[in-house]
Amino acid sequence: MGLRCGMRTTKCQQLVTSLCVMLLGLSIATLSTVTHYGLHFTLISDISLESNSYRVIHHTAFYFGICLSMTLILAALLSSAATVRESQCLTAMGFFCFALAFCGLIPAACWRYTHSTEVEDSMMDVYDLVYEEVRRNASSFRRHELTAIHEAFLCCGKHSPFGDMANIESKTCPSGQDCLQQIQDFLKKHMDFVFTLLGITIGFTIYGMILTSFLWFSIHFSSNLDRKGKYILRER
Repeated sequence: MGLRCGMRTTKCQQLVTSLCVMLLGLSIATLSTVTHYGLHFTLISDISLESNSYRVIHHTAFYFGICLSMTLILAALLSSAATVRESQCLTAMGFFCFALAFCGLIPAACWRYTHSTEVEDSMMDVYDLVYEEVRRNASSFRRHELTAIHEAFLCCGKHSPFGDMANIESKTCPSGQDCLQQIQDFLKKHMDFVFTLLGITIGFTIYGMILTSFLWFSIHFSSNLDRKGKYILRER
């Protein structure tokens, strides 16, 4: 009786957790797509510079986010099916998907913690290079890229120790705040949201692993207690 009651409670919690994990997976997929195709990010990524280090981060983050979201959604679907069908095989597969997602989430969170400003620095480096090229050489192509950045981030130039840049700024933007500061503020808000989402997902992933393992043992011991099959009575 106690085992049945505990199993019923675990199944209810598993279904709710699976729903939350699926929503988190869809959120990560949406965030990855918006980040990859968003105007602010594509402008910096598409700038043709040999030293554009942000381009690597941009594409890596997209593919990692999509793979992670698919793993989370698969884990949610498998654990939900395992809960309804009380299948040990599906439960084990769901646990494996949760563990796989956990192994991807932890390095991502650690990378963000240890490289807290790398994304911001890489984007500001790209802006710096474009700005300095326009300052040294009045290339129409680079000037067009600089103007597009100013319009996207609603900023205008930067505070520079090299002197007056009013000529560049008057031709590429009307007015606005310092671009380096705007880029840093924009990315800080975005990355803080990403880090929060990763933290919540890690919590639900760990809870999903605990529930699936408990459900597996519950199904295993329940199947041993409840003998199923055909019984043949011998004649005396």
